[in-house]
Amino acid sequence: MLFNSFEFLVFLTIVFILYWFVFKKLKTQNILILVASYVFYGWWDWRFLSLIFLSTLVDYTLGLMLKKTANVKKRKLLLYSSLLFNLGMLGFFKYYNFFIHSWVEAWSSLGVTMHVSSLNIILPVGVSFYTFQTLSYTIDIYKGKLEPTKDFISFASFVSFFPQLVAGPIERATNLLPQFFRKREFDYSLAVSGMKLILWGLVKKVVIADSCATLVNLIFADYQNESGLALIMGAIYFAFQIYCDFSGYSDIAIGTARLFGFKLMRNFNYPYFSRDIAEFWRRWHISLSTWFRDYLYIPLGGSRGTLKLKIRNVFVIFLVSGFWHGANWTFIAWGGLNALFFLPLLLSNKNRNNLNEVAENSLLPSLKELLQILFTFFLTTFAWIFFRSETITDAIHYIQKIVDFGSFFPTVIRHKKAIPLLVIFIIIEWWSRKKEYPLVFDKKYRNFFYVFFVFVLLYFISADDKSSFIYFQF
Repeated sequence: MLFNSFEFLVFLTIVFILYWFVFKKLKTQNILILVASYVFYGWWDWRFLSLIFLSTLVDYTLGLMLKKTANVKKRKLLLYSSLLFNLGMLGFFKYYNFFIHSWVEAWSSLGVTMHVSSLNIILPVGVSFYTFQTLSYTIDIYKGKLEPTKDFISFASFVSFFPQLVAGPIERATNLLPQFFRKREFDYSLAVSGMKLILWGLVKKVVIADSCATLVNLIFADYQNESGLALIMGAIYFAFQIYCDFSGYSDIAIGTARLFGFKLMRNFNYPYFSRDIAEFWRRWHISLSTWFRDYLYIPLGGSRGTLKLKIRNVFVIFLVSGFWHGANWTFIAWGGLNALFFLPLLLSNKNRNNLNEVAENSLLPSLKELLQILFTFFLTTFAWIFFRSETITDAIHYIQKIVDFGSFFPTVIRHKKAIPLLVIFIIIEWWSRKKEYPLVFDKKYRNFFYVFFVFVLLYFISADDKSSFIYFQF
């Protein structure tokens, strides 16, 4: 069930009415959320409901068992059981065929022909997200940061909470789970902010991301016959496509949760106004980057220790992040590039230089800030080429074609619609960079702007052309 579909509008309306006007008690509200979440998730393929239920049951049971024992060896065994189950399930569904094909190709490069049959495994939607969410629960219990719950309904609702189930934000149990135990009353201001977030998220997805997607698909599919300038524009379009697509989903998820009295963590904070790569990663997919920081990077030693360990930890965190995104060497290359971009900042102790807002006390950035923003955007967009390409070879050829100045300028300009949209979008985001989200207007003009954005959204929506969100595949 897509957020940008009529089915979801009907689904959300029914659940909202039942939640606030029929099931007014906390327990029945949690049951409704659980049932609605399973309906929402089962809309794609009901068979995968067994996986999310099994993941829920395993970590719920292990959490209770961790509470009952103080024996260090038994606690470690329980923690490793959770890690093995969740990462094993994730690895099987997401990476089985990848490893099989890589194994065959490795032997083929040595002249050895191997015939290994692979399974036709379908990747369950959202598996990378809810496995990390349940893992945070058992890890935090193991570390003594969280008490396990005996309320299975609340825990199952936390794992499957439909607004953020499929593509995040990846919520920590310490933040989201306690909200299922607190009585919730309708908060008008919270609901209004939620509706604004939903509207802005849909605008980003439908108006910006989907408009860019059309051009991105054309350019990357036929990059051999495109001009260098067209390929540069294709990379830029993809940078905005993936940002508006993914952050748009997050905005809708956070806004939808607010309609039901829940507060989810912020997942994006205007990342393309970052002045260096370190700042970019503090602003991009915050729920995942902080998850890796707290559960992988810091346990490895973080930025402490010898120079060798610092370099190792940086590459581990970024390569694992790339591998998390999918079973393709292009994602590994993307992660490795970001590690290379980040490393000089860490080694020179400049990775926390830009903690304040850009152009904090002025309307426009200084020349230095502007150059920093453009350079950071160049680095991230360069890495996005590997992320978007089908193979590493395609990415390298794509980049080589860009610098082929013999065919740099295009014969046909076909970007007349997308460029103005991106310019307007950048202006809106820049103007709103100090706010939680852009659609916060003065009381005098707000109704006009809300109606305007609704009509813009309706203009771009096509009932026969509802595209999925990019991060559904991860």
